[in-house]
Amino acid sequence: MEAETPPARTLAYGTSETIDDDEALDAKRWKRRHVVAVLALLGFANIYAMRANLSIAIVEMTSGGERKVNGTMLHVHGDFENWTPMTQGVVLSSFFYGYIVSQLPGGYLAYTHGAKTVFFAGTFGTAVFTLLTPPFARMGWGMLVFARFMEGLLEGVTYPAMHVIWSRWAPPLEQTKLATFAFSGSYFGTVIAMPLSAYIGESFGWPMIFWFFGALGVIWCTVWYKTVHDRPEDDPKITTSELALLQRDAFSQSHYLVPWGKILRSKPVWAVIMAHSAQNFGFYIMLTNLPRMLKDIAGYDLEKAGLASSLPYFLMGFQIVTGGQLCDYLRKNKHYDTLFVRKMACAAGFIGQAVFLFLVMTTSNSLLLVLFFSISIGLGGICWCGFSVNHLDLAPQYAGHLMAVSNTFATIPGIFGPLLVGAIVENGIIGEWNVIMYIIISVYLAGAAFFWKFADASIQPWASESTSFVGQLE
Repeated sequence: MEAETPPARTLAYGTSETIDDDEALDAKRWKRRHVVAVLALLGFANIYAMRANLSIAIVEMTSGGERKVNGTMLHVHGDFENWTPMTQGVVLSSFFYGYIVSQLPGGYLAYTHGAKTVFFAGTFGTAVFTLLTPPFARMGWGMLVFARFMEGLLEGVTYPAMHVIWSRWAPPLEQTKLATFAFSGSYFGTVIAMPLSAYIGESFGWPMIFWFFGALGVIWCTVWYKTVHDRPEDDPKITTSELALLQRDAFSQSHYLVPWGKILRSKPVWAVIMAHSAQNFGFYIMLTNLPRMLKDIAGYDLEKAGLASSLPYFLMGFQIVTGGQLCDYLRKNKHYDTLFVRKMACAAGFIGQAVFLFLVMTTSNSLLLVLFFSISIGLGGICWCGFSVNHLDLAPQYAGHLMAVSNTFATIPGIFGPLLVGAIVENGIIGEWNVIMYIIISVYLAGAAFFWKFADASIQPWASESTSFVGQLE
């Protein structure tokens, strides 16, 4: 049976186009949803660069060193050499206290004020506080803590807002690859930010690190706000064929009665929460301790260890992109069941991470250690293809709220993971680090088992439009 030809539609500028016109246009330019995906990737790259740059800059801020000035090597004192390790730890962790607070409000605001605007506001606000970091730091470490707390508070709205965007802009069989492509910017941004921050700090001084990345964030915000629209039907450049595709399975974004009780009693929702939290537990411990692990286990000097610790970010970003493409290929072209694909991605990622982390404990060869650590962390990208898009399967119209809930729980390991390491690793010996790795392996396997047992990929009964929503959001 031939598909019915959609009628011509009138665009925002009063012109009319037909499907034939659309097909000609489609051949010449990107789909608008792909433009959204690329800008979203760059947005996440920006906000994660602004998150990660302090971990590099604080070394320049607190320690002196040799620097070439007018061709002469001089010893330069750090501006904040009196900051104790405890003070530095408070400064570095303050981001997460803001980040965990704004997840749920972020999901709410994305629906009531527009996901595009909320994502813009979170990024722009983070850029502003990044630009203000040098003068705030000179006022005292307390003001720097305030700035980092505010950056976390503002960045916290971005993941829920992005899920709301994909609930409108991603066709069901492209949700995995579009969402994971956007999320991969988080890791690619970190890969770029860490060595670039080190170069900028050494060449131009630590304040330039924050001014550079803050300015990039402002530039991105300008492009995003002028280019992206909350709804496909609001985009004057979208073709009728793409609009028809996006609206075919669309849910109306409607006014509020969010069934929080049913959401929090839902086993599939808790499957996502457990997988997300398990993944972040291992990731955050590795993120904050990998250079120290390599130093203690393999005798790496800190400079080499820092360089080696950036490799997993690249592998994780690569795995998220390729894994997302593969998952949607299996669903769309090979007609695999969505739930099976989600479960397999999570199980393969978690088990793979556990295996390579176990292999870390079997060798003292420095190159193998870096390789095993990198592969283990990188395979987390496969896990993301399973759980991070599952919110859209369960309740597309509540996807922002579900991401807010799971990301709130998944931020807790970022706060308590370092405390666990501090309590166990007192002397930096291999046996102590092995205990940490056994704990991470156990958490990975528990996350995989819980997701496999309780995950679902169908619209949940409490996500029914007719019983959960009232009115139409204009």
